Amino acid sequence: MNDASPASGTPVLDVWCELQCPDCRSALDDLRALRARYGDRLELRLRHFPLEKHKHAFAAAQAAEEAVEQGKGWEYVEAVLGRVEELDRAGEPFLVEVARELGLDAEEFDTALVDGRHILIVDADQAEGKAIGVTGTPTYVIDGERLDGGKSQEGLRERVAEIVDRLLAGQG
Repeated sequence: MNDASPASGTPVLDVWCELQCPDCRSALDDLRALRARYGDRLELRLRHFPLEKHKHAFAAAQAAEEAVEQGKGWEYVEAVLGRVEELDRAGEPFLVEVARELGLDAEEFDTALVDGRHILIVDADQAEGKAIGVTGTPTYVIDGERLDGGKSQEGLRERVAEIVDRLLAGQG
């Protein structure tokens, strides 16, 4: 597994996330803080780990991939996570509605959910997550270390920052 983009040497924080997960919504503050602190010096990579107990999570993961393709991945993820209850209630129509609100091509979202063009990415993420021991969301992986935010998010932002600082200082 490659923990840094080879060209840039930028540390990569894999964020195993599920868009119907209230804990992932709570984690947004940490992710925003890390983005504000590091900007382009840290790559946040969205990884999908839809949980079976959430019936719209798999579709939401596919929709997030469509948003990435249309250039607004994290914006879309934050918008959906901010309204988890609506996703619980409305399902796929809500996913398309959020796309429309963000000025994305909503028809393309609808088509992507029907034709399943992003299923392989979601399946691959989920398989990789299981292989490295991800059991719930959010889970962060940076520099080979797995941090489980599904159990407790306390101190995770500080731990991630500690690792990123070390990597940026070249002691990694």
